[in-house]
Amino acid sequence: MSARKRISAEQRKENRKEVSFAVLKNVPSSPRKMRYVADMVRGMEVFKALGVLKFSNKEASSKIEKLLLSAIANWEQKNERKAETGELYIKTISVDEGATLKRLRPAPQGRGYRIRKRSNHVTIVVDTFKKEEQEQN
Repeated sequence: MSARKRISAEQRKENRKEVSFAVLKNVPSSPRKMRYVADMVRGMEVFKALGVLKFSNKEASSKIEKLLLSAIANWEQKNERKAETGELYIKTISVDEGATLKRLRPAPQGRGYRIRKRSNHVTIVVDTFKKEEQEQN
């Protein structure tokens, strides 16, 4: 590995130590449906986002709610204290496409219709509000 790549890899590792995150892989729903729910809570304060997800009628919201609770617990364990209201926010939330299972559905006259069963990967990063960000708000 070249020196430039090694330095940037070390910087990425250091950045990961500062923030807390949670990853959910191979969720059996389409990324499009999951992104709709992710867009609802992107950039919100975590406890406000939990309220939005709890009362949303989308199926994906329960999965993102559990993932957000996991990210909060990861932050609490890393910082050895409980998160207070208004302290944490969702820094980034990304939904990436996972594996697609390709199936065939029988059709008339010996044909077959293609069925694509999609999956996705969700990553949530939570962080504390910085003093500069609080002054802007």
